[in-house]
Amino acid sequence: MKSIISSCNFRKVVFLLQIIFFVEAQHFCSADPTYGFTPVHFTAQTRKLQKPYNKSPHERYSNKDGVENFWIYNHDKPFQKHNPTRPRSEIRISGYDYTTRVWQFEGNFLVPQGTSGVTIMQIFGASKQATALQLRVYDGDLKYYAHNVVAANIYDKWVRLNVIHNVAAGKVTIFIDGKRKFVARDHGRATFYFKYGVYGALYRSSNYMQSSWRGIKLFKK
Repeated sequence: MKSIISSCNFRKVVFLLQIIFFVEAQHFCSADPTYGFTPVHFTAQTRKLQKPYNKSPHERYSNKDGVENFWIYNHDKPFQKHNPTRPRSEIRISGYDYTTRVWQFEGNFLVPQGTSGVTIMQIFGASKQATALQLRVYDGDLKYYAHNVVAANIYDKWVRLNVIHNVAAGKVTIFIDGKRKFVARDHGRATFYFKYGVYGALYRSSNYMQSSWRGIKLFKK
């Protein structure tokens, strides 16, 4: 009788441990990427718009009810005269350039059907090239540069993006809607800063490119 009772109790303990493990695992998988980070306060003055040099801000950017809209045409001018780079309408977050620690960018974006061949978010700075990270949209997929798919079928819906940059580890981690999707190297030490909006890729850009953003936040630890 004692052995039967002990066996029953053992099975109950195992069952309870399985439940606890499952709950903990679920919590871990859905944990907020910003947990353990400290919010960084920044204002409108630290958001510097870069847009075609021959256009006024309202011709390529709007901000209404907390939603920022960016748009460009493939034939637009660069942001400076005699600059060879592609057209852009981007916010460059200034005042928070960094060379150390762990930093995080958070924002919710929406890219409309038809926008393609465009960078919508980047970490500028690297020792081996211009950027530590570029997230581009090609034919409805969000990609790491023009290569790995980070999130498929993102057109016409709000997507939460979190990007964590661990400078000491040289690592960039990308979360989509709270789930870790991709990890990459950052291409070497430099002075870094975050950008978001639309920036024409080197090839396969649609004639019209647009992205909308809301809930932009910065964190560090």
